[in-house]
Amino acid sequence: MPIKHFRPLTPSQRFTSLNKPVGLSKERPVRALTERKLRSGGRNVYGRVTSRRIGGGHKQLYRIIDFKRDILDIPAKVEAIEYDPNRTAHLALLFYTNGEKRYIPAPEGLKVGDTIVSSNAATTNDFTVGNCFPLSIIPPSTKLHCVEMVPGRGAKLGRSAGTSIELVGIEAGNAQLKMPSGELRLVNAKCRATIGVVGNGDQVNRSLGKAGRKRWMGRRPVVRGVAMNPVDHPNGGGQGKSKGGGGRQQIVSPWGQLAKGFPTRKRTLISSNFILIRKNGRPPRNKK
Repeated sequence: MPIKHFRPLTPSQRFTSLNKPVGLSKERPVRALTERKLRSGGRNVYGRVTSRRIGGGHKQLYRIIDFKRDILDIPAKVEAIEYDPNRTAHLALLFYTNGEKRYIPAPEGLKVGDTIVSSNAATTNDFTVGNCFPLSIIPPSTKLHCVEMVPGRGAKLGRSAGTSIELVGIEAGNAQLKMPSGELRLVNAKCRATIGVVGNGDQVNRSLGKAGRKRWMGRRPVVRGVAMNPVDHPNGGGQGKSKGGGGRQQIVSPWGQLAKGFPTRKRTLISSNFILIRKNGRPPRNKK
């Protein structure tokens, strides 16, 4: 998807560069595949803010995505490529020959009129963009997206625009996957995955150009902790610009959680057992 630049007729247009909607459908989404999207403004049932920096935003419909791809051995024709305000990737509208309609994240190279299928068996010519198979029958070094972590629970990995996961190999009933971060992890070989790279990879090159466009997305302004008063944030106060009052120099959250250089990932034994190499190139701490 190319990037569209604007003539600087206004101050914001000087810095704005957005995705150019080439080939996207202008029709409204399929009503049966949408749900209303409620907004809480980051507040709980008592009206208290529990998630900061959330509020406003344009009204949106949630598109129901088929992450399971559980309609097997029935061909589906790509009817349209549509925009989705809820994610960075575009959506492909599939019309199955049995009358079903489903949305899936549109992979790069998938066009209107193409036919794709989801199956448990495949030949050499079936490993084309958009087809979905178990990891156990996919050839090594294949670029994948929408990969399951538990068989039958739907895709959890590789769903954002421009991302892909490389299948390294199959060993002892587990598939070795190389994640976009460089992490090497194991996943059950019965998990399903879709061939190809998620489309709309150019979205990382866009520039919103103004704060108002961020407000349209439902994001409120972010204030640095060091710019606050001590009563509002542990890093606030001080004489001039300083990283905290009262002699405290650590960068922390408003509730005292260390924010820089401190591991925040939950060290669950189950997750660590399936990680072979972390994204920093080292093995997990529980392995030698």
